[in-house]
Amino acid sequence: MDTPGSIALLMTAAFLAGTLNAVAGGGSFLTLPALVFTGVPPVVANATGTVALLPGYAASAWGFREDAAPPPGLSMRQLVGLSLAGGAAGAALLLVTPDATFRRIVPWLLLAATLLFALGPQLRRWTAGADAHPSPLRAAIGVLAVAAYGGYFNGGLGILLLALFGLLGQTQLHAANGLKNLVSALLTAIAVLLYAAGGLVQWPQALVMAVAATAGGYGGARVARRIPTAWLRAGIVATGLVMTWLFS
Repeated sequence: MDTPGSIALLMTAAFLAGTLNAVAGGGSFLTLPALVFTGVPPVVANATGTVALLPGYAASAWGFREDAAPPPGLSMRQLVGLSLAGGAAGAALLLVTPDATFRRIVPWLLLAATLLFALGPQLRRWTAGADAHPSPLRAAIGVLAVAAYGGYFNGGLGILLLALFGLLGQTQLHAANGLKNLVSALLTAIAVLLYAAGGLVQWPQALVMAVAATAGGYGGARVARRIPTAWLRAGIVATGLVMTWLFS
C-alpha cells in the first residue's frame, strides 16, 4: 500500500472480484494473488481478502432474505449455528497454519477451487435430481464441513454450497441461492472476527478493497451481465489455472 501502483492493483482486483461474486463467483481468485503480489504474506492475504469481500456477501444475503429457506432435515436455527461453528473452526485452523505451509498448499487449494467452479453446472445437474434426503446428522456434518472449508479458504465456496443444498434436497434455485448467500455471510463474518482477534488482517488494504469490492458488486455486475455467461466462466477458470501455476 506504499505506492500508487499497489493501491491501484488492489482496488482493481477487489472491484473485479466484487463483480465476479455478484455474477458467477470466483472473486477470491483475484484478491488473494493481488495481496500476495503487493508483499502481503499468504496467510494474512487470505484473511485480508476475505474481510474485503464480506460486505458483498452481506448485501447478497440481504437481497435474498425473502427467498432463503432451510434445506430438508435442518431448521434455520440449526443452519445458522452450523455455519458459525464451521466458519469459526476453519478460521481457527488458518490462525495456526504457518505461512510456509499455507504457501505450499495454496496451489492445491486454488486448483481444487478452480475445478469446483469449472464443474459447477455439472454438479448442480447431478444434485438437482436427488430424491433421497440425507439424515439430519449427515446434513449437519455436510454443512459443518463446507462451512469449515469456507472459514479456512473461500475459493469455490459458492459452488460447494449449491451442490450441498442440492444433495440435501433443496430443489428451488432461488432458495438455494438465498441459503448460499446467507451461509457465506455468516461463516465469513465469524471468520473475520477470529482473523481480527488473531492479528491476521491488514486493515488499510482490507478497507480500501472492501469499498472497491462493494462498488464492483453493485455497479460492475450491470456491465458483466451483458457478457455471455460462458465467457465469464471461461475467464474465471483461466484465471484460476494461471494463479495455480504462478503459486506453484
